[in-house]
Amino acid sequence: MSKTYSAADRVYDEVKELILSCDLPGGELISEGEIAQRCEVSRTPVREAFLRLSAEGWMRLYPKRGALIVPVGEREARDVLEARLLVEGHAVRGLTEVPGSAEALVARLKENLERHRAADPGDAEFARADAEFHRLIVAAGGNGLLDAFFASLGERHRRMTAAVVDRDRELVARILSDHAELIETIAAGDTDRFDRLLFDHLSGVHAQPEVRR
Repeated sequence: MSKTYSAADRVYDEVKELILSCDLPGGELISEGEIAQRCEVSRTPVREAFLRLSAEGWMRLYPKRGALIVPVGEREARDVLEARLLVEGHAVRGLTEVPGSAEALVARLKENLERHRAADPGDAEFARADAEFHRLIVAAGGNGLLDAFFASLGERHRRMTAAVVDRDRELVARILSDHAELIETIAAGDTDRFDRLLFDHLSGVHAQPEVRR
């Protein structure tokens, strides 16, 4: 029997989406009462949702004061980007072993890029499409464990992308241009160039020059 979708589940989903889209930015202090009013629920489900979000590291609770949205630290950002370089590069190298897999991936990535170009950079859909682009690459690698691991990185990826685009809209053109180049490289089967382009893309967009290949 499926689990009942409770008020606490709804609050958890709504607040987490606000965090991932940076509508609740890192460093902001929010209260149970504020969220209860926003979600039109009592404080009890908000408290339950906050405990869950705190356990996952998205917020830090302060009794009688509220909850602090935990910012993305420089070390966390580097760790996420370095993990993505390893996982995405591994997936693309695996494509060369399965005939036709690269062509199928390229078709899906081109569809994603069209939706990405049409998305408003100020809307959550832009960062969501960005995360999906990279998730498609990993999924095409056919390793279920790495795909599941990358899903957890994808949420942090979404949040990081939303934050950088919010700070600098000029990055939008670079992100879309880089994605187009990555597609061309996958189509050409040039895994070494893919690794170089992905490194430049991630370290450049997210301003992390110390990311290790």
